[in-house]
Parts: sequence; structure tokens; C-alpha cells
Amino acid sequence: METDWADEFKKQAIYRISESVRMLEISLQKVDREFCWQQVNKNTNSIGTLLVHLEGNIRQYILSGLGGQADMRNRESEFGNSNRAEVSVVWEKLSATISEARETINSCSREQFLTYKEVQGFSLSGLGIVLHVVEHLSYHTGQVAHMVKARSGQGLGFYEGIDLNTRNT
Repeated sequence: METDWADEFKKQAIYRISESVRMLEISLQKVDREFCWQQVNKNTNSIGTLLVHLEGNIRQYILSGLGGQADMRNRESEFGNSNRAEVSVVWEKLSATISEARETINSCSREQFLTYKEVQGFSLSGLGIVLHVVEHLSYHTGQVAHMVKARSGQGLGFYEGIDLNTRNT
């Protein structure tokens, strides 16, 4: 039986999102609340700010753009100092949004993936919306991992137990 491309796309997108979540969880276990809100300089974002920003982005793109919820995002406020809640609260909110985004992706039809929507001023198909979120989440996950590694001077063990030198077959 041939796999449907839409089902395979859902599976792979959700896997990539889950990988970023796993890496963020590992990273956050290595730092304290104070560090999560520190900026290297005024032109960089703190880990906490990135988590708030990711929640807003995923909500706007997946839940609103793909899922049809109202777009209530205030992007500018994501970068202000008023969001300095406990990191655990910020993480819970992001985790809930990501869970809802996975459900939204999983419930999409082939037609929804091919239908274009206007999201944040861009005209994107459902496929483009999901690809944006996967890429954007991965990008900021890398930033968080870098900040944590720079602070701790240690690796994060994302791929512990996996031989990354294995050749393709």
C-alpha cells in the first residue's frame, strides 16, 4: 500500500517539531530562571523572550493561519520586558500551543495543505505554513542550545547513544 504524501508530511513535520521540543526541554534543564531572562546585549533576545516569541509565532501560523482561529497576536509585545513570568509558566504555555499545533497539523486535509492563506503579510500554502513553523522553531531552538552551551561550557547530549557517523544505506 502506498503512503499518502499528506500523511507522510504530517508525520515528518510533527517529528521535527517534537525534536525541537525535546532539545528545548534538555536545554532548559541546564539553566536557571535568572539566566533565561538575560540578554547578551540589547540586540539579542533572552531564552525566555524566544520562548514567548515562539508561542506567538506558532499560534499565528498554525492555529490561526492553518486552523482558522482568530489571529490575536501582538508580536511587538513578545519582545518587551513585561513577559518575564516564571520560565515554567512560559514553557507550559508554549507546550500547550505546540500540542494544539500538532493536532491541527494532524487533522489537515490534502486540500488544506494546498490552500493559500495570508499569514503575517505572506501568502503561503498550508504546506508553506507548516514548513515555516518547523524551520522557525528549529532556528530558535539552535539559538537556545547555543546560549546554554556557551553558559555551561558543556555539550547538551541531544544525540547521546546514537552513532552519528553511521553511513547511509
